[in-house]
Amino acid sequence: MAQWSVTNRLVTIRVACQAFGISETCYRYCAKLSSENTVIADWLVCLTSNQRNWGFGLCFLYLRNVKGFKWNHKRVYRIYRALELNLRIKPCQRIVRDVPLALAVPTKINDMWSMDFMHDQLADGRSIRLFNVIDDFNREGLCIEVDFSLPSKRVIRALNQVIEWRGKPRAIRCDNGPEYISAVTSAWATKRGISIEFIQPGNLQQNAYVERYNRTVRYDWLAHHLFDSIDEVQNFATSWLWTYNHDRPHMGLGGITPKQKTGTGRLTSTFSAS
Repeated sequence: MAQWSVTNRLVTIRVACQAFGISETCYRYCAKLSSENTVIADWLVCLTSNQRNWGFGLCFLYLRNVKGFKWNHKRVYRIYRALELNLRIKPCQRIVRDVPLALAVPTKINDMWSMDFMHDQLADGRSIRLFNVIDDFNREGLCIEVDFSLPSKRVIRALNQVIEWRGKPRAIRCDNGPEYISAVTSAWATKRGISIEFIQPGNLQQNAYVERYNRTVRYDWLAHHLFDSIDEVQNFATSWLWTYNHDRPHMGLGGITPKQKTGTGRLTSTFSAS
């Protein structure tokens, strides 16, 4: 209204501002569209296209902690909402359960690993299994082994391959599956000096780190693609594992990646000591 009054030469700017209760600074202010907004929008579209289950939190943490941009979270969120990239919020389903034993929290690398199996199908309907191993301290994915069948000997072989480059863990947490409770696995752990810690039957919360990791595997890539062969799944899993460890911010680590939590020197010293 002040601008209309001045434009039609009815009053001066000073009188118009006094009449409508605004400052002359406010009257003269012109919004400037920053070219960085386009850059932010391009990054957000690219991230949500490649990682369709990433919400605003992961996108912002990736831009801030991994790529090093200093954009304010309110500015990024405003553009995120303007592009209508927000995910649908799923309602929580609360289930009453008996209180399990407290989840053990590791304090250093190779203090506690967790392992678990996942199941899926190829495009032709054949069932496959995925064997996942993570370090509970920094949630780093150590291996994803894929095959139609993964008996105890394959589990041991996969663990030996990880131990060769990372060093052995103090203990490995797992459920009560037949591959873990077998005499072969028990003898291997005893020979290696590794403690196998089984969770209480039916209390998957005690294996929460790897169960949460399994969900990430499922929703980040496994449920998004149809694979024709075991080799195709294995190659994709190996490529994704590098991205997960180096580029994907982890909410449980304060928005940094597993490798940022680790630190190169700390990993080297731990490996040498093992």
